[in-house]
Amino acid sequence: MNAFAIAGLGTLVAGLAVLGTGDELKVRPPAKEHHWLQQLTGEWDTEVEAVVEPGQLPKQSKGTESIRPVGGYWVLSEIQGTCPIKNTPFTSFLTLGYDQDQAEFVGTWVDSMSSYLWKYEGTLDPARNALTLETEGPCPMAPEKHSRFREVIELKDKDHKVLTMSIQGADGGWVTMVTCNSRRRQ
Repeated sequence: MNAFAIAGLGTLVAGLAVLGTGDELKVRPPAKEHHWLQQLTGEWDTEVEAVVEPGQLPKQSKGTESIRPVGGYWVLSEIQGTCPIKNTPFTSFLTLGYDQDQAEFVGTWVDSMSSYLWKYEGTLDPARNALTLETEGPCPMAPEKHSRFREVIELKDKDHKVLTMSIQGADGGWVTMVTCNSRRRQ
C-alpha cells in the first residue's frame, strides 16, 4: 500500500472515530446513472478524426482507452495515443460520475499537452444512449481565450461508442472538432 492510500485510510478511520460508537456511517447506494457509467468500463481501440481547419480533410490517429470502475460511483478513463493535430504522443485521464445532490453527471479531464483542469457537467438523453457534457476552457486556436465546449458520448451498442467534441462559435452554433470511434477490444 502506498503512502497516499495509507493517508487516505488514516483519514477514513479518524473520521469514523469521530462518529462515535453509536453512529453508523450512512452511504447512499449507487443510482441508475452510476450504473449507466459502468457499461463504459473495459478496453477500447479508438480511431480519431480531428478537424484542424474548416474545409480541410480531418487528420487521423489511433489510440487505446482503458476505463475502469472506481467503486460503483465513478469511472476512470486513461487514453493513450497520438495527437492528430500535432502528431505527438498523448495521454489523458477522464473521471466521470453522477452527483446525486446536484442531479447531474460530473467529471474532470487532464492531459499531457496542457496545464488546464477541465471540469464537466452533463445530462443523459431520455433514451439513455448519449451523455452530453458541457465545459469551458482554453480555445485550441487561441489558448488565451476561453470557449464553451460540448462533448457527447453516444453508445451505438455495447461494443461501439462515439465521442464527439464540439466548440461553440461566435454565432452560438456548435462546430464539431473531434470524432472518436471506439470499439471494445474482444
